[in-house]
Amino acid sequence: MSESIANLTIKDWAEEDRPREKLLKQGRTALTDAELIGILLGSGNRNLTAVELAKVVLRSSENNLNKLAKLTVEDLKSFKGIGDAKAINIISALELGRRRKLESNKNHSKITCSSDAYELMKPQLLDLPHEEFWILVLNRANELLKKELISSGGVTGTVVDPKIIFKKALENKGAAIILVHNHPSGNNSPSRADIEITKKVVSAGKLMEIPIIDHIIFTDYAGLYSFADNNLI
Repeated sequence: MSESIANLTIKDWAEEDRPREKLLKQGRTALTDAELIGILLGSGNRNLTAVELAKVVLRSSENNLNKLAKLTVEDLKSFKGIGDAKAINIISALELGRRRKLESNKNHSKITCSSDAYELMKPQLLDLPHEEFWILVLNRANELLKKELISSGGVTGTVVDPKIIFKKALENKGAAIILVHNHPSGNNSPSRADIEITKKVVSAGKLMEIPIIDHIIFTDYAGLYSFADNNLI
């Protein structure tokens, strides 16, 4: 490819290669993921336009935006033509998308099934590379009072103290609790430790008269595992 291709900007591209103009004429939904990321990049490298570079980045994440959102600045900088500024643009855009999910969930706080709890926790747990343990504190109508982070750990586990769980529930005047933790591995099956801590917290909840109505294992791609749905609570 000639040297003149090396520093192509969006304005230099052929008409059909200009995602900004395409967005203006046809609307944002007409653009592919690669074209949207190409706008964030602004330019490519010596051999690729911005859109072509975006396709390479997406291909490395199996064309999955959720997997792309797991990449760090350093991960993105491993692609030729992406430095700090371009990497930060991509990460910032994906983070805004995550926060938009959080905003949309604010008006859907009544929990009627395990999938409601799963959707409610997506903004906190989606794309996390480490394990976190949360509780959803509910009122008597199963409406969300508060999400509370109990502990944050490594890739394979985190320490959970039942005393902290019930302290948070009492502080928020909770009538019931749902336990939620993620498995970054993608395996939604409960471990022996998951089962043991569930039994311990359920027993404590009976003494405190604050029932544990479910324990959700959250994964990005395999979906959820519900202790209640599987008659383990």
